[in-house]
Amino acid sequence: MEKEIPIWEKYLLTIDEAALYTNVGQNRLAEMLRKPSCSFVLYCGRKKLVKRKELEKFLDENIELD
Repeated sequence: MEKEIPIWEKYLLTIDEAALYTNVGQNRLAEMLRKPSCSFVLYCGRKKLVKRKELEKFLDENIELD
């Protein structure tokens, strides 16, 4: 039996998980991850994952999402 890890304890999140965790829409997150300057994206093959702590830091430091 596989134990499920809570989102707030995961190091990497899927776009769906990141959207649930931050209340930022999936489309907005996907758009942010496409930017070359994005500091919280990790590519695993063709899959894009979100570095949770880096995303939290980004959101803490910004008052508006472009």
